Amino acid sequence: MKIAISQSNLLVGDIDGNAEHVIATARRAREELSADAVLFPELTLTGYPPEDLLLRPDLYRRQALALERICTTTRNIDVLVGYAHRADEGVYNACAYVREGRIIARYFKQHLPNYGVFDEKRYFVPGHAPCLIDLEGIRVALTICEDVWVPEPTRQAREHAADVIFNINASPYHVGKGAEREKLLALRTKEAGVPIVYVNLVGGQDELVFDGASLVMNPTAEVMVRGAEFDEGLYLAELGGENAPTALSGEQVPALSREESMYKALVTGVRDYVNKNQFPGVVIGVSGGIDSALTLAIAADAIGGERIEALSMPSRYTARMSVDDARAQASAMGARFHLIPIESVFEAFLESLRDVLAGTTPDTTEENIQARCRGVILMAVSNKLGKIVLATGNKSEMAVGYATLYGDMAGGFAPLKDVPKTEVYRLARWRNAVSSVIPPRVLDRPPSAELAEGQLDTDSLPDYPTLDAILERFVERDYSVEEVIDDGFEEKTVRSVIFKVIRNEYKRRQAAPGVRITRRAFGRDRRYPITSGYPSRSREPVTSNEKS
Repeated sequence: MKIAISQSNLLVGDIDGNAEHVIATARRAREELSADAVLFPELTLTGYPPEDLLLRPDLYRRQALALERICTTTRNIDVLVGYAHRADEGVYNACAYVREGRIIARYFKQHLPNYGVFDEKRYFVPGHAPCLIDLEGIRVALTICEDVWVPEPTRQAREHAADVIFNINASPYHVGKGAEREKLLALRTKEAGVPIVYVNLVGGQDELVFDGASLVMNPTAEVMVRGAEFDEGLYLAELGGENAPTALSGEQVPALSREESMYKALVTGVRDYVNKNQFPGVVIGVSGGIDSALTLAIAADAIGGERIEALSMPSRYTARMSVDDARAQASAMGARFHLIPIESVFEAFLESLRDVLAGTTPDTTEENIQARCRGVILMAVSNKLGKIVLATGNKSEMAVGYATLYGDMAGGFAPLKDVPKTEVYRLARWRNAVSSVIPPRVLDRPPSAELAEGQLDTDSLPDYPTLDAILERFVERDYSVEEVIDDGFEEKTVRSVIFKVIRNEYKRRQAAPGVRITRRAFGRDRRYPITSGYPSRSREPVTSNEKS
Protein backbone atom coordinates (compact mmCIF):
# COMPACT_ATOMS: atom_id res chain seq x y z
CA MET A 1 0.00 0.00 0.00
CA LYS A 2 1.42 3.36 -1.04
CA ILE A 3 0.48 6.40 1.05
CA ALA A 4 1.29 9.94 -0.09
CA ILE A 5 1.80 12.56 2.61
CA SER A 6 1.07 16.11 1.48
CA GLN A 7 2.96 18.52 3.73
CA SER A 8 1.01 21.59 2.62
CA ASN A 9 1.31 25.35 3.13
CA LEU A 10 -2.28 26.56 3.09
CA LEU A 11 -3.92 29.99 3.36
CA VAL A 12 -6.51 30.50 6.10
CA GLY A 13 -9.89 31.35 4.62
CA ASP A 14 -8.91 30.59 1.02
CA ILE A 15 -11.26 27.65 0.67
CA ASP A 16 -11.25 27.63 -3.13
CA GLY A 17 -7.46 27.92 -3.34
CA ASN A 18 -6.95 25.21 -0.72
CA ALA A 19 -9.36 22.90 -2.55
CA GLU A 20 -7.48 23.44 -5.82
CA HIS A 21 -4.27 22.54 -3.98
CA VAL A 22 -5.89 19.28 -2.83
CA ILE A 23 -7.04 18.41 -6.34
CA ALA A 24 -3.70 19.20 -7.98
CA THR A 25 -1.71 17.37 -5.30
CA ALA A 26 -3.95 14.31 -5.45
CA ARG A 27 -3.37 14.18 -9.20
CA ARG A 28 0.41 14.36 -8.65
CA ALA A 29 0.28 11.66 -5.99
CA ARG A 30 -1.59 9.36 -8.35
CA GLU A 31 0.34 10.05 -11.55
CA GLU A 32 3.87 10.54 -10.20
CA LEU A 33 3.89 8.30 -7.12
CA SER A 34 1.19 5.72 -7.98
CA ALA A 35 -0.19 6.29 -4.49
CA ASP A 36 -3.30 4.51 -3.23
CA ALA A 37 -4.20 7.38 -0.89
CA VAL A 38 -3.06 10.93 -0.15
CA LEU A 39 -3.32 12.62 3.25
CA PHE A 40 -3.64 16.36 3.88
CA PRO A 41 -3.26 18.38 7.13
CA GLU A 42 -5.88 19.24 9.72
CA LEU A 43 -8.59 21.69 8.57
CA THR A 44 -7.20 21.59 5.05
CA LEU A 45 -10.00 23.60 3.49
CA THR A 46 -10.23 26.41 6.04
CA GLY A 47 -6.55 26.54 6.91
CA TYR A 48 -5.45 26.60 10.55
CA PRO A 49 -6.41 28.29 12.77
CA PRO A 50 -9.53 29.74 11.11
CA GLU A 51 -10.59 31.42 14.38
CA ASP A 52 -13.82 33.44 14.11
CA LEU A 53 -14.17 32.69 10.41
CA LEU A 54 -15.84 29.58 11.82
CA LEU A 55 -18.69 31.79 13.05
CA ARG A 56 -19.61 32.82 9.48
CA PRO A 57 -22.44 30.74 7.92
CA ASP A 58 -21.16 31.32 4.39
CA LEU A 59 -17.91 29.52 5.23
CA TYR A 60 -19.79 26.21 5.44
CA ARG A 61 -21.58 26.75 2.14
CA ARG A 62 -18.24 27.39 0.44
CA GLN A 63 -16.72 24.33 2.10
CA ALA A 64 -19.57 22.14 0.88
CA LEU A 65 -18.98 23.28 -2.70
CA ALA A 66 -15.23 22.69 -2.33
CA LEU A 67 -15.76 19.17 -0.98
CA GLU A 68 -18.12 18.42 -3.84
CA ARG A 69 -15.50 19.62 -6.32
CA ILE A 70 -12.84 17.43 -4.70
CA CYS A 71 -15.17 14.42 -4.91
CA THR A 72 -15.97 14.95 -8.56
CA THR A 73 -12.40 15.62 -9.71
CA THR A 74 -10.33 13.02 -7.83
CA ARG A 75 -10.40 9.48 -9.14
CA ASN A 76 -8.28 6.35 -8.70
CA ILE A 77 -6.84 7.65 -5.42
CA ASP A 78 -8.31 8.02 -1.94
CA VAL A 79 -8.13 11.49 -0.37
CA LEU A 80 -8.18 12.33 3.34
CA VAL A 81 -8.96 16.03 3.78
CA GLY A 82 -9.60 18.11 6.90
CA TYR A 83 -12.50 20.56 7.18
CA ALA A 84 -15.02 22.06 9.65
CA HIS A 85 -18.25 20.05 9.73
CA ARG A 86 -21.42 21.83 10.87
CA ALA A 87 -24.19 19.72 12.44
CA ASP A 88 -27.26 20.44 14.58
CA GLU A 89 -25.30 19.93 17.79
CA GLY A 90 -22.42 22.18 16.77
CA VAL A 91 -19.31 22.32 14.62
CA TYR A 92 -16.77 19.49 14.49
CA ASN A 93 -13.10 19.60 13.62
CA ALA A 94 -13.46 16.87 11.02
CA CYS A 95 -11.87 14.96 8.19
CA ALA A 96 -13.56 13.41 5.17
CA TYR A 97 -12.34 10.24 3.45
CA VAL A 98 -13.07 10.58 -0.26
CA ARG A 99 -13.12 7.59 -2.60
CA GLU A 100 -14.25 7.49 -6.22
CA GLY A 101 -16.50 10.51 -6.17
CA ARG A 102 -18.05 10.29 -2.72
CA ILE A 103 -17.28 10.68 0.97
CA ILE A 104 -17.23 7.15 2.39
CA ALA A 105 -16.39 8.17 5.99
CA ARG A 106 -16.16 11.17 8.27
CA TYR A 107 -14.21 11.39 11.51
CA PHE A 108 -14.76 14.00 14.22
CA LYS A 109 -11.82 15.01 16.42
CA GLN A 110 -12.40 13.72 19.93
CA HIS A 111 -9.88 15.71 21.96
CA LEU A 112 -9.96 19.48 21.55
CA PRO A 113 -6.89 21.38 22.83
CA ASN A 114 -7.69 24.47 24.84
CA TYR A 115 -4.35 25.61 26.21
CA GLY A 116 -1.46 27.78 25.04
CA VAL A 117 -2.21 28.98 21.52
CA PHE A 118 -5.16 26.61 21.13
CA ASP A 119 -8.75 27.74 21.60
CA GLU A 120 -10.69 24.92 19.94
CA LYS A 121 -13.45 24.63 22.54
CA ARG A 122 -14.58 28.12 21.54
CA TYR A 123 -15.54 26.76 18.13
CA PHE A 124 -15.87 22.98 18.15
CA VAL A 125 -17.75 20.22 19.90
CA PRO A 126 -15.87 16.96 20.44
CA GLY A 127 -16.53 13.73 18.60
CA HIS A 128 -17.08 10.57 20.61
CA ALA A 129 -16.46 7.62 18.32
CA PRO A 130 -13.61 6.04 16.39
CA CYS A 131 -13.70 5.79 12.62
CA LEU A 132 -12.07 2.98 10.64
CA ILE A 133 -12.00 2.47 6.89
CA ASP A 134 -10.78 -0.37 4.69
CA LEU A 135 -7.93 0.43 2.31
CA GLU A 136 -6.75 -2.43 0.13
CA GLY A 137 -7.73 -4.89 2.85
CA ILE A 138 -5.99 -2.93 5.62
CA ARG A 139 -8.00 -1.42 8.49
CA VAL A 140 -7.12 2.26 8.94
CA ALA A 141 -8.08 4.30 12.04
CA LEU A 142 -8.54 8.03 11.41
CA THR A 143 -7.41 10.56 14.03
CA ILE A 144 -6.77 14.30 14.16
CA CYS A 145 -3.83 16.02 15.89
CA GLU A 146 -4.55 16.13 19.65
CA ASP A 147 -6.07 12.64 19.46
CA VAL A 148 -2.56 11.15 19.55
CA TRP A 149 -1.44 13.33 22.47
CA VAL A 150 -3.77 11.36 24.73
CA PRO A 151 -4.05 7.53 24.98
CA GLU A 152 -7.78 6.95 24.42
CA PRO A 153 -8.04 7.13 20.59
CA THR A 154 -5.01 4.86 20.30
CA ARG A 155 -6.71 2.39 22.63
CA GLN A 156 -9.86 2.59 20.48
CA ALA A 157 -7.82 1.82 17.37
CA ARG A 158 -6.30 -1.23 19.02
CA GLU A 159 -9.69 -2.47 20.28
CA HIS A 160 -11.13 -2.16 16.76
CA ALA A 161 -8.25 -4.14 15.28
CA ALA A 162 -6.76 -1.27 13.30
CA ASP A 163 -3.70 -2.11 11.20
CA VAL A 164 -2.47 1.48 10.89
CA ILE A 165 -3.37 4.93 12.26
CA PHE A 166 -3.62 8.03 10.04
CA ASN A 167 -3.14 11.24 12.02
CA ILE A 168 -3.59 14.63 10.32
CA ASN A 169 -2.20 17.70 12.09
CA ALA A 170 -1.79 21.43 12.38
CA SER A 171 0.86 21.31 15.08
CA PRO A 172 2.66 24.66 15.55
CA TYR A 173 6.38 24.95 16.12
CA HIS A 174 8.32 25.86 19.18
CA VAL A 175 11.92 25.08 19.98
CA GLY A 176 12.27 21.36 20.59
CA LYS A 177 8.77 20.47 19.33
CA GLY A 178 10.01 17.90 16.78
CA ALA A 179 11.73 15.79 19.43
CA GLU A 180 8.63 16.01 21.65
CA ARG A 181 6.43 14.72 18.83
CA GLU A 182 8.70 11.79 18.02
CA LYS A 183 8.87 10.77 21.68
CA LEU A 184 5.08 10.92 21.94
CA LEU A 185 4.47 9.01 18.71
CA ALA A 186 6.92 6.33 19.84
CA LEU A 187 4.75 5.81 22.92
CA ARG A 188 1.55 5.66 20.88
CA THR A 189 2.85 3.22 18.27
CA LYS A 190 3.99 0.88 21.03
CA GLU A 191 0.61 1.16 22.76
CA ALA A 192 -1.31 0.45 19.57
CA GLY A 193 1.15 -2.01 18.06
CA VAL A 194 0.63 -0.46 14.63
CA PRO A 195 2.36 2.19 12.48
CA ILE A 196 1.29 5.84 12.63
CA VAL A 197 1.27 8.00 9.52
CA TYR A 198 1.58 11.57 10.80
CA VAL A 199 1.07 14.49 8.38
CA ASN A 200 1.63 18.07 9.55
CA LEU A 201 0.90 21.53 8.20
CA VAL A 202 3.77 23.79 7.15
CA GLY A 203 4.07 27.58 6.83
CA GLY A 204 3.34 30.80 8.71
CA GLN A 205 -0.05 32.03 9.89
CA ASP A 206 0.10 35.33 11.78
CA GLU A 207 2.06 34.57 14.99
CA LEU A 208 2.14 30.82 14.45
CA VAL A 209 4.53 28.91 12.26
CA PHE A 210 4.09 25.24 11.37
CA ASP A 211 7.21 23.21 10.77
CA GLY A 212 5.91 20.19 8.87
CA ALA A 213 8.35 17.39 9.76
CA SER A 214 5.67 14.84 8.86
CA LEU A 215 6.67 11.26 9.59
CA VAL A 216 5.80 7.60 9.53
CA MET A 217 6.74 5.52 12.56
CA ASN A 218 6.72 1.75 12.96
CA PRO A 219 5.41 -0.05 16.07
CA THR A 220 9.05 -0.45 17.10
CA ALA A 221 9.32 3.38 17.27
CA GLU A 222 11.53 3.37 14.19
CA VAL A 223 11.09 6.45 11.98
CA MET A 224 10.81 5.27 8.37
CA VAL A 225 9.76 8.53 6.71
CA ARG A 226 10.52 12.07 7.80
CA GLY A 227 9.55 15.18 5.88
CA ALA A 228 11.55 18.38 5.68
CA GLU A 229 11.09 21.12 8.26
CA PHE A 230 9.47 24.38 7.06
CA ASP A 231 9.18 23.27 3.41
CA GLU A 232 6.24 21.93 1.46
CA GLY A 233 6.64 18.42 0.12
CA LEU A 234 4.91 15.30 -1.11
CA TYR A 235 6.32 12.18 0.52
CA LEU A 236 5.63 8.54 -0.21
CA ALA A 237 5.40 5.82 2.42
CA GLU A 238 5.11 2.17 1.42
CA LEU A 239 3.33 -0.03 3.93
CA GLY A 240 3.45 -3.80 3.82
CA GLY A 241 4.25 -7.02 5.67
CA GLU A 242 3.04 -10.57 5.96
CA ASN A 243 1.17 -10.30 9.27
CA ALA A 244 0.61 -6.62 10.08
CA PRO A 245 1.62 -3.62 7.94
CA THR A 246 4.84 -1.84 8.71
CA ALA A 247 6.53 1.05 6.99
CA LEU A 248 8.95 -0.52 4.55
CA SER A 249 10.57 2.46 2.90
CA GLY A 250 10.42 6.19 2.38
CA GLU A 251 12.44 9.38 2.35
CA GLN A 252 14.07 10.57 5.57
CA VAL A 253 15.10 14.22 5.71
CA PRO A 254 17.54 14.82 8.61
CA ALA A 255 16.30 16.92 11.51
CA LEU A 256 17.67 20.45 11.77
CA SER A 257 19.91 21.75 14.52
CA ARG A 258 18.37 23.93 17.21
CA GLU A 259 19.66 27.20 15.73
CA GLU A 260 18.81 26.30 12.15
CA SER A 261 15.26 25.30 13.06
CA MET A 262 14.76 28.58 14.95
CA TYR A 263 16.15 30.61 12.10
CA LYS A 264 14.06 28.80 9.47
CA ALA A 265 10.96 29.31 11.64
CA LEU A 266 11.60 33.06 11.67
CA VAL A 267 12.27 33.15 7.91
CA THR A 268 9.09 31.16 7.25
CA GLY A 269 7.00 33.42 9.49
CA VAL A 270 8.24 36.59 7.79
CA ARG A 271 7.99 35.20 4.26
CA ASP A 272 4.41 33.99 4.66
CA TYR A 273 3.20 37.07 6.55
CA VAL A 274 4.56 39.35 3.83
CA ASN A 275 3.57 37.23 0.84
CA LYS A 276 0.19 35.95 2.03
CA ASN A 277 -0.84 39.51 2.87
CA GLN A 278 0.43 40.59 -0.57
CA PHE A 279 2.92 43.23 0.55
CA PRO A 280 5.44 44.14 -2.17
CA GLY A 281 8.24 44.23 0.39
CA VAL A 282 9.36 45.49 3.79
CA VAL A 283 10.84 48.60 5.42
CA ILE A 284 13.39 48.18 8.22
CA GLY A 285 15.07 50.74 10.43
CA VAL A 286 18.70 49.64 10.53
CA SER A 287 20.51 51.06 13.56
CA GLY A 288 23.81 49.24 13.24
CA GLY A 289 22.81 47.13 16.27
CA ILE A 290 22.35 43.40 16.56
CA ASP A 291 18.53 43.31 16.50
CA SER A 292 18.07 45.23 13.27
CA ALA A 293 21.01 43.33 11.75
CA LEU A 294 19.38 39.96 12.44
CA THR A 295 15.98 41.26 11.29
CA LEU A 296 17.51 42.40 8.01
CA ALA A 297 19.19 39.03 7.48
CA ILE A 298 15.95 37.14 8.17
CA ALA A 299 13.96 39.40 5.85
CA ALA A 300 16.49 39.10 3.03
CA ASP A 301 16.53 35.32 3.34
CA ALA A 302 12.73 35.31 3.41
CA ILE A 303 11.82 37.58 0.48
CA GLY A 304 15.09 38.72 -1.12
CA GLY A 305 17.09 41.88 -0.51
CA GLU A 306 15.67 43.61 -3.58
CA ARG A 307 12.31 43.93 -1.80
CA ILE A 308 13.78 45.64 1.29
CA GLU A 309 14.12 49.35 2.09
CA ALA A 310 16.79 49.71 4.81
CA LEU A 311 16.64 53.10 6.55
CA SER A 312 19.51 54.42 8.66
CA MET A 313 18.27 57.38 10.71
CA PRO A 314 21.18 58.70 12.79
CA SER A 315 20.83 61.29 15.53
CA ARG A 316 23.47 63.31 17.39
CA TYR A 317 24.10 60.24 19.58
CA THR A 318 24.59 57.72 16.76
CA ALA A 319 28.14 56.48 16.35
CA ARG A 320 29.63 56.66 12.85
CA MET A 321 30.35 52.95 12.89
CA SER A 322 26.63 52.26 13.44
CA VAL A 323 25.85 53.89 10.10
CA ASP A 324 28.81 52.22 8.39
CA ASP A 325 27.85 48.76 9.64
CA ALA A 326 24.21 49.20 8.64
CA ARG A 327 25.26 50.33 5.17
CA ALA A 328 27.67 47.40 4.79
CA GLN A 329 25.06 44.82 5.72
CA ALA A 330 22.39 46.33 3.47
CA SER A 331 24.87 46.18 0.60
CA ALA A 332 25.82 42.58 1.40
CA MET A 333 22.17 41.51 1.36
CA GLY A 334 21.13 43.49 -1.70
CA ALA A 335 18.78 45.84 0.16
CA ARG A 336 18.23 49.47 -0.81
CA PHE A 337 20.00 51.65 1.73
CA HIS A 338 18.67 55.11 2.64
CA LEU A 339 20.45 57.57 4.94
CA ILE A 340 17.93 59.90 6.58
CA PRO A 341 19.41 61.93 9.48
CA ILE A 342 16.82 62.93 12.10
CA GLU A 343 18.69 65.83 13.74
CA SER A 344 16.66 68.58 12.06
CA VAL A 345 13.39 66.75 12.79
CA PHE A 346 14.42 66.21 16.41
CA GLU A 347 15.32 69.89 16.77
CA ALA A 348 11.96 70.91 15.30
CA PHE A 349 10.14 68.83 17.91
CA LEU A 350 12.22 70.29 20.73
CA GLU A 351 11.47 73.80 19.49
CA SER A 352 7.76 73.07 19.24
CA LEU A 353 7.76 71.74 22.81
CA ARG A 354 10.08 74.43 24.23
CA ASP A 355 7.39 76.36 26.13
CA VAL A 356 5.57 73.27 27.39
CA LEU A 357 8.78 71.63 28.66
CA ALA A 358 10.40 74.81 29.96
CA GLY A 359 12.06 74.38 33.35
CA THR A 360 12.24 70.59 33.13
CA THR A 361 15.37 68.45 33.07
CA PRO A 362 16.10 66.34 29.95
CA ASP A 363 15.19 62.68 30.51
CA THR A 364 13.57 59.81 28.62
CA THR A 365 11.15 62.30 27.03
CA GLU A 366 13.87 63.61 24.73
CA GLU A 367 15.19 60.09 24.14
CA ASN A 368 11.79 58.85 23.08
CA ILE A 369 11.21 61.81 20.75
CA GLN A 370 14.17 60.54 18.72
CA ALA A 371 12.66 57.07 18.49
CA ARG A 372 9.30 58.53 17.49
CA CYS A 373 10.90 60.66 14.80
CA ARG A 374 12.18 57.41 13.31
CA GLY A 375 8.77 55.78 13.65
CA VAL A 376 7.15 58.59 11.64
CA ILE A 377 9.77 58.26 8.89
CA LEU A 378 9.42 54.49 8.71
CA MET A 379 5.65 54.74 8.42
CA ALA A 380 5.86 57.48 5.78
CA VAL A 381 8.02 55.24 3.57
CA SER A 382 5.65 52.33 4.26
CA ASN A 383 2.62 54.40 3.27
CA LYS A 384 4.20 55.68 0.10
CA LEU A 385 5.64 52.36 -1.14
CA GLY A 386 3.02 50.01 0.28
CA LYS A 387 5.71 47.97 2.06
CA ILE A 388 5.21 46.77 5.61
CA VAL A 389 7.47 47.99 8.42
CA LEU A 390 9.25 45.23 10.33
CA ALA A 391 9.76 46.18 13.98
CA THR A 392 13.12 45.00 15.29
CA GLY A 393 12.55 44.59 19.05
CA ASN A 394 13.27 41.29 20.80
CA LYS A 395 11.45 39.37 23.55
CA SER A 396 13.73 40.54 26.36
CA GLU A 397 13.01 44.19 25.56
CA MET A 398 9.28 43.63 25.13
CA ALA A 399 9.11 41.73 28.42
CA VAL A 400 10.43 44.62 30.48
CA GLY A 401 9.12 47.47 28.31
CA TYR A 402 12.54 48.59 27.09
CA ALA A 403 10.95 49.93 23.91
CA THR A 404 9.29 53.16 22.78
CA LEU A 405 5.62 53.17 21.90
CA TYR A 406 5.09 54.66 18.42
CA GLY A 407 8.88 54.71 18.02
CA ASP A 408 10.96 51.54 17.68
CA MET A 409 7.74 49.59 18.34
CA ALA A 410 6.20 51.00 15.15
CA GLY A 411 5.59 48.31 12.56
CA GLY A 412 3.21 45.73 11.18
CA PHE A 413 5.19 42.62 12.05
CA ALA A 414 7.97 41.88 14.56
CA PRO A 415 10.17 38.92 13.57
CA LEU A 416 12.13 38.88 16.86
CA LYS A 417 9.18 39.44 19.18
CA ASP A 418 9.57 35.97 20.74
CA VAL A 419 13.37 35.77 20.52
CA PRO A 420 15.26 36.51 23.77
CA LYS A 421 18.32 38.75 23.39
CA THR A 422 20.75 35.94 24.16
CA GLU A 423 19.17 33.90 21.35
CA VAL A 424 19.46 36.90 19.02
CA TYR A 425 23.24 36.69 19.39
CA ARG A 426 23.27 32.90 18.90
CA LEU A 427 21.16 33.13 15.76
CA ALA A 428 23.27 35.97 14.34
CA ARG A 429 26.45 33.94 14.85
CA TRP A 430 24.80 30.88 13.30
CA ARG A 431 23.72 32.92 10.26
CA ASN A 432 27.21 34.36 9.86
CA ALA A 433 28.64 30.83 9.92
CA VAL A 434 26.49 30.06 6.85
CA SER A 435 27.75 33.18 5.08
CA SER A 436 29.14 36.36 6.59
CA VAL A 437 26.42 39.01 6.29
CA ILE A 438 26.46 40.73 9.70
CA PRO A 439 29.56 42.88 10.35
CA PRO A 440 31.60 41.26 13.17
CA ARG A 441 31.72 44.36 15.39
CA VAL A 442 27.90 44.40 15.47
CA LEU A 443 28.22 41.14 17.40
CA ASP A 444 31.02 42.42 19.62
CA ARG A 445 29.75 45.89 20.61
CA PRO A 446 27.87 46.34 23.90
CA PRO A 447 24.16 46.83 23.05
CA SER A 448 22.92 50.41 23.17
CA ALA A 449 19.80 52.31 22.11
CA GLU A 450 22.05 55.31 21.30
CA LEU A 451 19.45 57.79 22.54
CA ALA A 452 21.78 59.54 24.98
CA GLU A 453 25.48 60.16 25.35
CA GLY A 454 27.36 56.98 26.29
CA GLN A 455 24.13 55.05 26.83
CA LEU A 456 24.23 51.25 27.28
CA ASP A 457 21.35 48.81 27.79
CA THR A 458 22.96 47.74 31.08
CA ASP A 459 22.33 51.24 32.44
CA SER A 460 18.68 50.24 32.78
CA LEU A 461 18.72 46.44 32.74
CA PRO A 462 20.70 43.53 34.14
CA ASP A 463 23.09 41.88 31.72
CA TYR A 464 21.09 39.92 29.15
CA PRO A 465 22.07 36.39 30.28
CA THR A 466 20.78 37.23 33.76
CA LEU A 467 17.69 39.01 32.44
CA ASP A 468 16.77 36.18 30.07
CA ALA A 469 17.23 33.55 32.76
CA ILE A 470 14.84 35.43 35.07
CA LEU A 471 12.33 36.00 32.26
CA GLU A 472 12.42 32.35 31.21
CA ARG A 473 11.45 31.33 34.74
CA PHE A 474 8.78 33.96 35.32
CA VAL A 475 7.22 34.26 31.86
CA GLU A 476 7.56 30.78 30.39
CA ARG A 477 7.57 28.56 33.48
CA ASP A 478 5.32 30.60 35.80
CA TYR A 479 7.77 30.71 38.71
CA SER A 480 6.82 32.93 41.63
CA VAL A 481 9.11 35.77 42.68
CA GLU A 482 10.35 33.66 45.57
CA GLU A 483 11.06 30.64 43.35
CA VAL A 484 13.14 32.76 40.99
CA ILE A 485 15.12 34.15 43.92
CA ASP A 486 15.61 30.63 45.29
CA ASP A 487 17.30 29.70 42.01
CA GLY A 488 20.18 31.96 42.98
CA PHE A 489 19.27 35.37 41.59
CA GLU A 490 19.72 38.59 43.56
CA GLU A 491 16.41 39.60 45.13
CA LYS A 492 16.50 43.27 44.15
CA THR A 493 17.20 42.37 40.52
CA VAL A 494 14.42 39.78 40.41
CA ARG A 495 11.82 42.11 41.91
CA SER A 496 12.83 44.93 39.57
CA VAL A 497 12.59 42.72 36.46
CA ILE A 498 9.24 41.19 37.42
CA PHE A 499 7.81 44.60 38.27
CA LYS A 500 8.77 45.78 34.78
CA VAL A 501 7.18 42.71 33.17
CA ILE A 502 3.86 43.31 34.91
CA ARG A 503 3.94 47.08 34.47
CA ASN A 504 4.45 46.92 30.71
CA GLU A 505 1.56 44.70 29.69
CA TYR A 506 -0.08 47.78 28.16
CA LYS A 507 2.82 48.15 25.74
CA ARG A 508 2.68 44.54 24.62
CA ARG A 509 -1.03 44.90 23.86
CA GLN A 510 -0.06 47.57 21.32
CA ALA A 511 2.87 45.70 19.83
CA ALA A 512 2.93 44.21 16.34
CA PRO A 513 2.38 40.46 15.99
CA GLY A 514 5.50 38.35 15.63
CA VAL A 515 6.69 34.81 15.08
CA ARG A 516 6.18 32.43 18.00
CA ILE A 517 9.18 30.16 18.64
CA THR A 518 9.10 29.53 22.41
CA ARG A 519 6.64 27.63 24.59
CA ARG A 520 5.16 30.86 25.96
CA ALA A 521 5.01 33.83 23.65
CA PHE A 522 3.46 37.18 24.46
CA GLY A 523 0.07 37.42 22.76
CA ARG A 524 -1.84 34.23 22.00
CA ASP A 525 0.03 32.22 24.64
CA ARG A 526 0.14 34.65 27.55
CA ARG A 527 -2.92 36.81 28.23
CA TYR A 528 -2.50 38.91 31.34
CA PRO A 529 -4.63 41.85 32.54
CA ILE A 530 -3.25 45.34 32.05
CA THR A 531 -4.81 46.65 35.25
CA SER A 532 -3.65 44.34 38.02
CA GLY A 533 -2.41 44.32 41.60
CA TYR A 534 -0.43 41.13 41.10
CA PRO A 535 1.89 40.20 42.75
CA SER A 536 1.58 43.27 45.01
CA ARG A 537 0.52 46.87 44.73
CA SER A 538 3.98 48.22 45.50
CA ARG A 539 5.41 50.49 42.83
CA GLU A 540 8.99 51.26 41.93
CA PRO A 541 10.25 54.53 40.50
CA VAL A 542 10.84 54.63 36.75
CA THR A 543 14.58 54.68 36.06
CA SER A 544 15.98 57.64 34.17
CA ASN A 545 16.87 55.62 31.07
CA GLU A 546 13.70 53.56 30.82
CA LYS A 547 11.96 53.85 27.49
CA SER A 548 8.24 54.50 27.58
